[in-house]
Amino acid sequence: MNDNETSFEKAIAELEEIVKKLEKGELALEDSIECFQRGVELTKYCSRRLDEAERSITMLIEGENGSIAEKEILV
Repeated sequence: MNDNETSFEKAIAELEEIVKKLEKGELALEDSIECFQRGVELTKYCSRRLDEAERSITMLIEGENGSIAEKEILV
């Protein structure tokens, strides 16, 4: 999966569809395995994207004097 081709939102939507298909239990074994493998790929992709987002988020904290300062979260 190319990170530039699939957005996080599209990956989540596809993952939700896979879960629905698997929960129905109507797929053949081979199709279930393929869906599961795709779900694992999507989960890894989403996890990577979330890790990247977490590293780039800044946190607002209130200082002692009531001012607000930005502090980068280091992971």
